Amino acid sequence: MKVIIVALALVAVVAAHPVAETEPIKILRSQFDATPEGGYAFDFETENGIKRSEQGEVREALDEENKPHPVVVVRGSYSYVDVNGNPDTITYYADETGYHPEGASIPKVPSPSRR
Repeated sequence: MKVIIVALALVAVVAAHPVAETEPIKILRSQFDATPEGGYAFDFETENGIKRSEQGEVREALDEENKPHPVVVVRGSYSYVDVNGNPDTITYYADETGYHPEGASIPKVPSPSRR
């Protein structure tokens, strides 16, 4: 019983501890454009070094039954400073085949070794 009372007391102390408030990260630049056909482009940059840029355009793709349907094809990149203070940039595209990122921090699929 004493253990439960001590545990509840510790929870109460932690819950009552004030949380330090931080300033929101400022957006230095932000832009968004859209087309009537469904395409778009946007980019932004924040004061803590995050940057993102992306473009999307509507294209026609074939489904499993070879019927055409519209898909949004996306290309873009984002960059940030990692936990070790190193800058990292990821470029990507996404289409009917999936999401395809590339960058130094993205693991590479090893090529099959031949024996």
